[in-house]
Amino acid sequence: MTGSVVDFLKMILEILIIWTIVYRVLLFVQGTRVVQVLRGFLVLLALFAVTTFLELSVLNWLLTKVFALSVLGFLIIFQPEIRRVLTQLGQTYFELLAPVPEEGLVNKISQSLLSLAQKRIGALIAFEQGIGLKAFIETGVRLDAAVTTELITTLFSPLGPLHDGGVIIAGGRVVAAGCLFPLSQKENIDRQFGTRHRAALGLSEETDAVVAVVSEETGKISIAYHGELRQDVAGSDFAFALKDVLQQKKPERISWLLRGKKYAHSPRA
Repeated sequence: MTGSVVDFLKMILEILIIWTIVYRVLLFVQGTRVVQVLRGFLVLLALFAVTTFLELSVLNWLLTKVFALSVLGFLIIFQPEIRRVLTQLGQTYFELLAPVPEEGLVNKISQSLLSLAQKRIGALIAFEQGIGLKAFIETGVRLDAAVTTELITTLFSPLGPLHDGGVIIAGGRVVAAGCLFPLSQKENIDRQFGTRHRAALGLSEETDAVVAVVSEETGKISIAYHGELRQDVAGSDFAFALKDVLQQKKPERISWLLRGKKYAHSPRA
């Protein structure tokens, strides 16, 4: 009797684990190009089942070869997405180790971005969290400078050589500027988004970095985190919003910042 109960509990545990994995995978691939590929795999599996049941040996052999090549092609073509999944698996632990930025630091950056927004000057700033951004730091110019309003404003000056890239802040200091961030590959992003917004989303998808972006076309400020984008954060609320998301250790506990709208789908630029 005891053995039957243990076996039943094991079965329930396995079902819960499988359901959780499938659910998380579906959430991750939603709105990406992986969805169409998964549909193709389902079609191949259905055809394979039909040919096996009807004992169509030639077609069955052909589908087996096609399926094997499809798996190999999937691993090659979707290498960035696979890397992103593996990265996110380790984010929960590393986020607990991420330091909380000082309030004075956030205030300085908020003042800088608000000033740039008023002048319609584009900006892109990433805050390193638990996952290191060394790979992206190496794409820019190392600075290791104290965070000041004047420095941030100067780095994004249209006449400056580093204004097109992103600035990375780690350990309370500006560690690099002119950095290249990966562009988001989501297919359902509004076409009005420029390169800066796609770069902000892309970096937030691959790492746990918090990314603030200013649109030079509209002067609006947005915040990207965990692949979500909150657009047009009001100037009076921006400092509070930035502190709010930086102080969270898990995406599920983010307060109003990432709730309510499908930010990446919003029609506003």
